Amino acid sequence: MSISANYGPPADKDQGIKTIRTVYEKGVTFFDTAEVYGPFTNEELVGEALAPFRDKVVIASKFGFDLESSEGGLNSRQEHIKKVVEAIAGF
Repeated sequence: MSISANYGPPADKDQGIKTIRTVYEKGVTFFDTAEVYGPFTNEELVGEALAPFRDKVVIASKFGFDLESSEGGLNSRQEHIKKVVEAIAGF
């Protein structure tokens, strides 16, 4: 989460990829992200960083946020969940 947003400015993309790959090399195989981190930029970063060994890790992504509304909030409607899952599958 902090690589892309929320706790200070985002890290350099190459440094973020290097960090994720380093923790994988040290044995981490579970990675957690969310559409709200960035928004979306963290999922893209995690997907790119883990692409070389995607079949050896588990990636979890939280969703259900209403990012399209100026008010924010949650959106767990079936059509929104389907849209998010299809978008995530592309990473």
